[in-house]
This record gives sequence, C-alpha cells and structure tokens, in this order.
Amino acid sequence: MARIQLQNISKSYGPVSVLDDINLDIDEGEFIVLVGPSGCGKSTLLRMIAGLETVTGGDILIGDTLVNELRPRERDIAMVFQSYALYPHMDVERNMGFSMEIRKEDKTLRAERVGEAAGILGLGKLLGRTPKALSGGQRQRVAMGRAIVRDPKAFLFDEPLSNLDAALRVEMRLEIAKLHKRLDATMIYVTHDQVEALTLADRIVVMNAGHIQQVGTPMELYDQPHNLFVAQFIGSPNMNIVGTDTMPDALKATLLPKSKQSASAKVAHFGIRPEHTMIIENGEHQLTGQVIIAERLGSDTNVYIEADGIGQMLVRQRGDVSLAAGQQVKVQLDLTKAHYFNADGEALFLREA
Repeated sequence: MARIQLQNISKSYGPVSVLDDINLDIDEGEFIVLVGPSGCGKSTLLRMIAGLETVTGGDILIGDTLVNELRPRERDIAMVFQSYALYPHMDVERNMGFSMEIRKEDKTLRAERVGEAAGILGLGKLLGRTPKALSGGQRQRVAMGRAIVRDPKAFLFDEPLSNLDAALRVEMRLEIAKLHKRLDATMIYVTHDQVEALTLADRIVVMNAGHIQQVGTPMELYDQPHNLFVAQFIGSPNMNIVGTDTMPDALKATLLPKSKQSASAKVAHFGIRPEHTMIIENGEHQLTGQVIIAERLGSDTNVYIEADGIGQMLVRQRGDVSLAAGQQVKVQLDLTKAHYFNADGEALFLREA
C-alpha cells in the first residue's frame, strides 16, 4: 500500500477545463470515495491516477514517486472497472492470474496468489468456470480477485457496482468493505451513489464541475456540509432547503435560533433534514401544513406536505402513520440540527464536531 498525493491537478481537453486545481492527500491504507454527479470529473481524476489519462497540470505521487510520465503498468496499481473486462475463453483461475502469467512469474507463486484471492472472495469452487457461467456478482468478484493477485500499491474502483441489481449492490458493498479491512490497502473508489459513499468511505471527496466541494468523514459531510451543494447531495432523502426571501418575518424569527438573530440578514437559505422533523398532534410546533402524499416504506413513512409560509417539504416518520392527502398537520422541527446558508450557498454557524 502507498500514500497518494494529488498536487494542483488540472485537466483540459483543448479549451474545455474538466478539472481545476485538485489537491488531495490520501494516506496509506485509507479508503477514499470520490462522489459527485455525472460529468463532475471524478472518473477522469481516477483515470489520471491510473495513467489512462494524461495530466495537463500538477503532479501525482504514488508513494514518493512522481508518476506523471509513467505508463499504467509502471505505477503498480490495480483498477476494477464498471465492466468486468474478463477474458471469455479463460476460466476464473486463469483470468485472476493472467497478469502474473504475462509477466512470466513463477507458476507456483501464481497458483498460491490466486488461491489466496479466491479464498478471500469465496471463489474457491468456481475456479474452473468461464465467465459466462457466472452471475454478475461472481464476475465482479473475479475482477476484484484479479486486482488482489497483483498485490498492488493501491486499488482503484470505477463505479464497479453500477451493472448490478439492488440486492447484489448491497452484497458487493459488504464484500468490498470486508476486503479493505482484510487487506488494509489504499483504495480510491468512484461512484455517483452517495449511499455507497457513506457506507464505504473513511473519507468522502465531494466533487462538482471539476472542483472539490468538501472533503471529510461521512458524518462530517452529513452533519456539517460546507455549502448548499454538499447539503443537498449527501443524504437520502435530500435535505429540505427553503429560501428565506419569501418566508414571513415571524416564521424567519422562529426558525433562526435566538443566539443568531443578529446575523439573520445573512441567511438566504434554511435547511433541515427530513429525519429532524416530526408530525405531532399536540405540543410546540413551528409549522402547519397539509399532507400532499404519504409514501409508506415499511420501516419509515415519507410524508410530503405543503407547509404554510414554506412550500413543499418532506417529513420522515418512523414506522407506518395514518395520514391522508389533504389532512392538516402540525410539524415540529429540531432546530439544533438545522442548517443555514448565505446567498452564495456557503454554510453559516457551522456546529463544532
């Protein structure tokens, strides 16, 4: 495993800038997830680390080695792609050990490495099968096994679970988490799925339009987003965001903590996560409204309401609730968990970790 440093990285295709001034230090053994919407530059950045894309500006160091000019095979990294990229005419054993075979490494060592990787991934009984005889999840395990056999300095994953169904994605997320714990390897993982990011990462790098928006642990990003983009991208369902320009003054005064009243003029957006709201029958409440629809998910119910002075917002209730469209409700907010943003989308009054 190795430390990876990205120093002032930029990438352009002619006049089009894709990445701009990316700086990131990844420690040995750390699991980093790059997350963001399509087109934000996360896969391009991963491919630059792998050597599959050239660097327009800045430096990439793997360990203490500057790798900008090194070919992919000289960087000692392994990459797992969205497509499994397995050789259809080779069985699992040969697919996993093929990188060692083409380097003419010792057959005994190759068999030993393949056996160890197969044991880690539960592929021992499948070594004689060809890819067409495997499920999607098994094929992705073979692709991961091929990477493990190489014993690289770092593993790079480019949306490896995108082709799997929902149940298999959950299963493979667990497999990747266990793999990281067992190997203690440096891993960089690209995804657009913020659930994968939250469940897998030691730290998450949130990207948008070629820039890093915020870097932090999953709960740092969830509890202390530094801007509106991170607040709305991290968390499912999305945070409720309300502009204060159309909000009645009395409601503004209610939603802004008394200790922050002097800075109320700076607040352009008020945010609160659905799980920090509650529909109540009696007691103190900040909002009233009318139920639009209730989505019953079993363990939770998502209730969309038209809140007076606010507009549409989502309230998440535990378990099943008996609410009908058009019903009048009272909503209590946990304002200790509220978020406030200025007109530029920057967070105000960040809570201390």
